[in-house]
Order: sequence, then structure tokens, then C-alpha cells
Amino acid sequence: MKAVRYLAAILAAAALAAAAYFTLNRQESTPDVSLTLLNGSALPFKQLQGQVTVVNFWATSCATCVKEMPELIRTHEAFRARGLRTVAVAMSYDPPAYVMHYAESRKLPFDVGIDHTGAIAQAFGNVQATPTTFVIDRRGRVVKRYVGEPDFAALHQLLEQLLQAA
Repeated sequence: MKAVRYLAAILAAAALAAAAYFTLNRQESTPDVSLTLLNGSALPFKQLQGQVTVVNFWATSCATCVKEMPELIRTHEAFRARGLRTVAVAMSYDPPAYVMHYAESRKLPFDVGIDHTGAIAQAFGNVQATPTTFVIDRRGRVVKRYVGEPDFAALHQLLEQLLQAA
């Protein structure tokens, strides 16, 4: 009887592991949503197809977000000439005046918008934790999701690979 229970437990664990593997490793498409940037223009995410893109969900009240922002700027500067697009999406609870001040005072060199309604975060898989960063390939597929500060060395290696791919 113990052997049957043990075997059933092993099979159940294997099934859960397989489901988790396929869920985590399937490549999701970029959501068909549009972000209003701080300059008032609209940025439909589907328009980014053809470009390698980093999408970073952040908030001015998030200490880790503020800490990682200089490294995100360096990453953008290092790869933008090769075609990297970077988009910073401020969370819906972030006061617009704070986001504007932060972006202007730090001279953020990439697209910045505010997810006023939470629809962008919802479309990207119900993002709640900040920072959350997505890497999107030229085909518009999400190839990596970082929750928390990314390992920037690993991120740079991934960007190298994606930007070299034709």
C-alpha cells in the first residue's frame, strides 16, 4: 500500500513539474495594448514587433526600482545603437507628477509611460510586483520575465543573442 502511495506521489509531482515547465517556457506574445507616453503619444506594443524590447514595470516608491534604474539606463545606452528599445511603465498607483519629475530629473533616455488604469500590467500577466522586466524578441514574443532586479550580466548576454539573431 505504501508503495502505491509513493508511486502516486511521484507521478503527481512529475505531472506538476511538467506543467510548470511548459507554462514557464512557453513564449507568450506581446499583448495587444497601447501605452500613453509622458509626451502624450501612444505606443502600441504590437508596433514594437521587429525590435528587441525591454519593458520595465516600476514605481517611484519602489526602492529596488530606483536602485536598478541607473543600470537600466546603462543597458539601454549600451544596446540602443544595435536596435534595443526600452520602455518603462510606471504602475497605476504612481502619482503622475512623481513619474514626470523622476523621468525629467534623471533624463531617462527611453520611452516612459504611466499605466493609469492598470490595463497594461493586467495584459502582461497581471504584474503586481515591481520591478518586473520583460524581454521581447523581434517576433514580439516574451522570451524572459524578471521579477525583482534582473541579473544584468545575464540580461546583457540575452540581449546580445537576441540582437545578433536576424
